[in-house]
Amino acid sequence: MSSLDTRDRSQDPDDPRDESKAERDDRNLAELLQELRVAGLGVQVLFGFLLSIPFTSKFSDLSHGQRQLYIATLVLAAVATALLLGPVAYHRIVFRQQQKERLVRAANVMAIAGLAAVGLAVSAAILLVTGYVDHGLPSVLITVFTACLFAGLWFALPLASRAGRRRGERADPQTPRTPSQISPPADPGGPAARGS
Repeated sequence: MSSLDTRDRSQDPDDPRDESKAERDDRNLAELLQELRVAGLGVQVLFGFLLSIPFTSKFSDLSHGQRQLYIATLVLAAVATALLLGPVAYHRIVFRQQQKERLVRAANVMAIAGLAAVGLAVSAAILLVTGYVDHGLPSVLITVFTACLFAGLWFALPLASRAGRRRGERADPQTPRTPSQISPPADPGGPAARGS
């Protein structure tokens, strides 16, 4: 590798892509923005639907508690919209300011928080609708199932996969490791060497 080569492979030695830091940042940003397009469209549809509800004739039939739930759902949808569109605004403001890595990190946090807000907004909307249609236990069970489905698919499954990958890397002696991952050698005069 020459001194003019700007390749930085220290981030993930197992990554087969031969890309510079700038290329990696570009790829990460493009992938993230594509994901946000999909998620943003869904939450905007929910938000638009929620905005139209008060103008229907049945809105006056809602109880005080249902109206409060509606407001909470509307606020969650607005928060989700702001978080999922936040990276786009951030990108526009820092465009050509050499801040792509910082942008990707901030956008990742906003995207995760935005997805959590979407899951909560959809679950609250499910509770609002099912509570209007059928009061009591069925609406609660359907809402709990929906919230658990979002939490499981969007957060628990990826986090478990991520933790499993890390455990697998530590268990596999053939996996190349960075110096910070290598534990110091055992003390030759320690308890195991003395037979205690």
